[in-house]
Amino acid sequence: MQLPLTMPSVLDNIVWNALAGPQAIYATGAGGARRYAPGFSPIVGFADAQHPQLDALLPYCAAGEHFYCSGWSGQAPPQWQIEIEATMFLMAWNGETPSADEFPEAARLGPAHAAQAMELAALTRPGPFGPRTIELGDYLGVFAGERLIAMAGERMHAGAFRELSGVCTHPDFQGQGLARRLSNEVIRRQLQRGETPFLHVMSSNSGARRLYERMGFVNYKEPVVRVISLR
Repeated sequence: MQLPLTMPSVLDNIVWNALAGPQAIYATGAGGARRYAPGFSPIVGFADAQHPQLDALLPYCAAGEHFYCSGWSGQAPPQWQIEIEATMFLMAWNGETPSADEFPEAARLGPAHAAQAMELAALTRPGPFGPRTIELGDYLGVFAGERLIAMAGERMHAGAFRELSGVCTHPDFQGQGLARRLSNEVIRRQLQRGETPFLHVMSSNSGARRLYERMGFVNYKEPVVRVISLR
């Protein structure tokens, strides 16, 4: 199912709209190019996504950093290289508000949990993640003793749209519905704030996409996504 064509266009360039808008305090860059500051998710955005001003980011990037970007094709400028190219679905919420869930195991994550969140993200690879990503919005987690075993939270924010992101469960604890319950709680909070949840999922991850469709998300578009770095 696709969203109607009358959906607001803020989603068409959501990364730029976040980095140049309400999340500018977490961004750095110049001209029509922005990136999340070091420590946050390694994502870059451009005012004109189809003609990215990559060289404007050179003073703000270091050798060895890898960045995710979307919405453009063609060759990279000489000082940049494309390491990975794929496609992903951008999906937006079109469902009912999830019911409140008695979920006492769910805990709010903060800076003190950054190392645990990074360890879980490195193991499960839910998408670009940094030690300060959990500062971008509400992040909820479930612990087994001192070990973080599942989490879900919020990353990009622009206009009325707030991203569901970082959804993952430790392999030893999968099949218990932990990530889905955490996601539903994040979505419920977003809807109560008058926001529209959205998310990104790789096109190759058909299982996750079907799950998100059952939850209430529908496809908005399927852009190219690239991982780039300095030569």
